[in-house]
Amino acid sequence: MITPRQRPARYEDLFALPDYVVGEIIGGKLHTHPRPAPRHALALSALTMEIGSPFHRGRGGPGGWWILDEPELHMGEDILVPDLAGWRRERMPKLPETAWFELAPDWVCEVLSPATAKLDRMSKMPRYAANGVAHCWLVDPIARTLETFPLGDGQWLLQASFVDEADVAAEPFDAVPFPLAVLWAQ
Repeated sequence: MITPRQRPARYEDLFALPDYVVGEIIGGKLHTHPRPAPRHALALSALTMEIGSPFHRGRGGPGGWWILDEPELHMGEDILVPDLAGWRRERMPKLPETAWFELAPDWVCEVLSPATAKLDRMSKMPRYAANGVAHCWLVDPIARTLETFPLGDGQWLLQASFVDEADVAAEPFDAVPFPLAVLWAQ
């Protein structure tokens, strides 16, 4: 008899998780982590505002994007939940009717925490690359850094690193720079 721990994780396994954890399935294994801590939540919220207004809403910027917090991505057998993701509206003119997305985003952002950094870098980034996500950003609210990676020949290439109070102008959102300091708790 196969027990739930011996079989690959399934979508239904996510439904049994308590509300205070985030669940993802990567390589057939269920991964859980707690809801974001305050520094993580602040960095995520601030970045959403900085990018969302000019790129999602078109206020003070070019628009043309869907920018969403914690979307559920179904990428083959994997179910991933990036902290932020963005789709160019020319690729995805309207949002799907499902509770998840099967079309890979054009950009993802992971806000690193001690509980998620290893999973984000070692497990999720390769899957984003394999599914053709064009850009990945990693924000570390403890180290106060932002790293940006474009996808080139199926591999992530470090494009830029920003620290502390730097002005950020990074693809694919380089049309409207923002101060990195707004992401940190002062």
